[in-house]
Amino acid sequence: MNWIGKDIDVLLREKEFIDTAVIPLIPVDFLDEIKTSAAQNEFISLLQLHLERQFKGRMIITPPFTYLLSQTKEDLKANLSMWTEAVTQSGIKHAFLLTSDSGWKKVEEDLGDNLIWVPSIPLEHMEEQYKHSIMEDQVKQLLNVIVQKWQKNS
Repeated sequence: MNWIGKDIDVLLREKEFIDTAVIPLIPVDFLDEIKTSAAQNEFISLLQLHLERQFKGRMIITPPFTYLLSQTKEDLKANLSMWTEAVTQSGIKHAFLLTSDSGWKKVEEDLGDNLIWVPSIPLEHMEEQYKHSIMEDQVKQLLNVIVQKWQKNS
């Protein structure tokens, strides 16, 4: 489910079946890394679309946690902690953080077992059909990761 009114109505009605939230982590830079941050945004946005289709009825995709690359990881971890706490306090059991920003790998231990890092694949010159085919392959790989995290955190 996505962060739209219609899907939130379903979430409110069927809350006992929806136990997972995915929080996309989207870096933004307006200088040297602008192209990289835009590519990561495109990749994660498309990946979350396919992930949501696979887990519809069990998972909600939240609005992205967007941040400047120039922010310190300590500040980001504090803000992200507030997000994940708000999600789990709402009754959702699992809050996964989806990113292609390798900077999060350096603080992965501090995030518990919630981080899902997927290296970004450049999509800008690909035809739409190939983009979606690649995303389906990525989701198949993520399926195992998510199931393992569900089992570990249950």
